[in-house]
Parts: sequence; structure tokens; C-alpha cells
Amino acid sequence: MDLMYVNQARELRHPYYKLLKLDIEVLKIELLSWSRIELINWLCWNDRNGIYLDIDSMSEFGNIMSKEEAIAIVIKQIEEEK
Repeated sequence: MDLMYVNQARELRHPYYKLLKLDIEVLKIELLSWSRIELINWLCWNDRNGIYLDIDSMSEFGNIMSKEEAIAIVIKQIEEEK
């Protein structure tokens, strides 16, 4: 089976992939409509080694991530992948 076909099929099944294809301005608008929890879930999906969950963040840093911080991190991670 063609690897490109497999990757495209996976992208169609998982809505998180759509963010990776958005123009930066459209991405910012899209992320503003997401809840803080949705942003954290995306970050956990995209970077399994990151510290994003409230319980882990409190343990490691003594605070939790704000929605604004989450948006900034999502944008940074997507820009780095392009």
C-alpha cells in the first residue's frame, strides 16, 4: 500500500490534522474558537512528551497553562512543522 495514501487516509479520519494545513491568519481565528481544554488536548496529541495537562503542569511548574499560552504554543509547534 502506498504510504502517501495511508497518511492521507489517516488525516481524513483525525480532525486535528486540519490545523497543520491552515494559513497562519486562519489558524489564529480557528484557535480562538477552541476551548482551553480542546487546545490542551491538541497539544497532548501533537507532542506526547510535553507537559500540558493541568495535573502535570501543577506538579512541574506550580501553575496551569492559560488559553492564550496554549494558543501561542500550538501556533509555534505548527510553524516549526512547516
